[in-house]
Amino acid sequence: MKPNKKRFEVMENESLADCLDRMKKEGYQVVKRFEKPVFQEVKSGGNTTIQPIGRQVFFEGRRIDS
Repeated sequence: MKPNKKRFEVMENESLADCLDRMKKEGYQVVKRFEKPVFQEVKSGGNTTIQPIGRQVFFEGRRIDS
């Protein structure tokens, strides 16, 4: 038996539409979207700064009942 909820991550070389298609093929529909920023420490001289370099996108899916 498959779980009722599952989290899907949009992979690096995958579009949002590709991830949504993958969810649908596995039998899930979107209930929530999450975005998580990705940061990198940059050292210049004696200072360290944190700069955003990207984001991770996740979808929470709920099982589609047939």
